[in-house]
Amino acid sequence: MVVQLAAGTHRFRELQRAVDGISQRMLTLTVRRLERDGLITRTVYPTVPPQVEYALTGLGHSLTLLVRGLADWSLAHCPEIEAARQEWDAKADMPS
Repeated sequence: MVVQLAAGTHRFRELQRAVDGISQRMLTLTVRRLERDGLITRTVYPTVPPQVEYALTGLGHSLTLLVRGLADWSLAHCPEIEAARQEWDAKADMPS
C-alpha cells in the first residue's frame, strides 16, 4: 500500500485494483490503520457518490525507501524463498 501511494494519490477502487486479491474489508481495515498511524491522509470530496482519495503523509513518504528495499530483497530472493516453501511443504506432508 505504501509503495502504491508513493506514486501519488489514489482512490479506494484504484488501490483495490492495484493490490491483487485484497478484499474490500481488508483494504478498508488497512487504510484505516495507516491513517490512524499517521502514514496516510484520507480526503473526502462532497460529490455524489462521495469521492475519497488517499495520499501518503510526510511520515508515510519516509517509510517508502524501507518498504521498497524489502520488496526488492523479496524479488531478488524469490527462488530461495520458493525452494524453502516447497521443502517445508514436503516435510509437512510426510506422515509422522
